[in-house]
Amino acid sequence: MKIFPEAQCLICHEKIIPVIGWTAIFSEEKELIICSTCKDKFQRVEGEKCKLCSRPFQFLEEKFRRGEMCHDCERWEEDCEWKGYLHANHSIFIYNDFFKELMAKYKFRGDYVLAKIFADSVKEFLKKIQPDLLVPIPLSDERLYERGFNQAEALIIESGLTPARPLTRIHAEKQSKKSRLERIHIPQVFQINPQVEIKGKLILLIDDIYTTGSTLRHAAKLLKESGAERIQSLTLAR
Repeated sequence: MKIFPEAQCLICHEKIIPVIGWTAIFSEEKELIICSTCKDKFQRVEGEKCKLCSRPFQFLEEKFRRGEMCHDCERWEEDCEWKGYLHANHSIFIYNDFFKELMAKYKFRGDYVLAKIFADSVKEFLKKIQPDLLVPIPLSDERLYERGFNQAEALIIESGLTPARPLTRIHAEKQSKKSRLERIHIPQVFQINPQVEIKGKLILLIDDIYTTGSTLRHAAKLLKESGAERIQSLTLAR
């Protein structure tokens, strides 16, 4: 019989009590990193959702739905300046209160180890698509200094994968402080790193939260205009 080492939950820091059964005994042992109580607080994006941004339709009033798209994505796609640059965003979890607090710990309190929680989910998603490049949304030098690490890049590294860095970011005010309209009309916040070959590449952008989609579309537009074939994105939550 396997002996499971004692572990503490990376989220609540309570002792993890493993469930030992026949499946656990005969399967490959996996490191226990979160407790069952915390695990149950994650809500996955399931059921009908917007084909472009993964917004769950179960939480959306019918008047804000446009067939297979939500009203926000319809507005993006009706704007000739933005239409078609971001092929699709895929989100894994719903941005509930639990996830909001978890992201505060991860991003703003510098708890890098929390990236380990999402590694399996990221790897599982990547079985569905096979991008040429995994591109984390970059932070400005100032923001990187404040946080100590790039949370999007950490997701890639902790999944055992290699990030590509074709983008650099110009320092700007935090996106969370801006309205949707302000986010749409801000000047381009990214620059291309010419040392990374992106022409004809299938690119998957990685970020933590999808809010208005402005940041991802700014990145996708620049990459597309610089020769990338197709750009999709993966965000932890929507």
